[in-house]
Amino acid sequence: MGIVTALMAEAFDPAYGEAWTAGQCLGILSLSGVWLTLASIDGAPAGFALARSTLDEAELLLLATTPQWRRRGVGGQLLRSVMRDAAARGACKLHLEVRAGNAAIGLYQREGFSKTGERRNYYRGHDGRAIDAHSFMRLLDNFER
Repeated sequence: MGIVTALMAEAFDPAYGEAWTAGQCLGILSLSGVWLTLASIDGAPAGFALARSTLDEAELLLLATTPQWRRRGVGGQLLRSVMRDAAARGACKLHLEVRAGNAAIGLYQREGFSKTGERRNYYRGHDGRAIDAHSFMRLLDNFER
């Protein structure tokens, strides 16, 4: 879990409190249908994706790319890997939730995700400010497996 917690510390802005604790990560990884994908470049960690599937649906729980590898294809590769893995596990849909204003929304939209909902004032930043959560979904039936 050391690599994942180090990547979260580097990738997630602490103002939003989005990083999970090591205990949360270990707890979710012990559940059935959960998988972790790590990305490395020249042997150095560059990002990760954490996802889960249940029956015919999957959810992207976390996606992180270190700042030096953002906008260089790492996040897209991780996301497509999750989509392939989810489809291989029998999922027809992939869901995710993201903080409003997060730059990753552009990635999700480019990869075919559509906004399906919004939770007003769902997240709380460290300063107490309320932030909306946006739900997205992508069908996997036309994804190359």
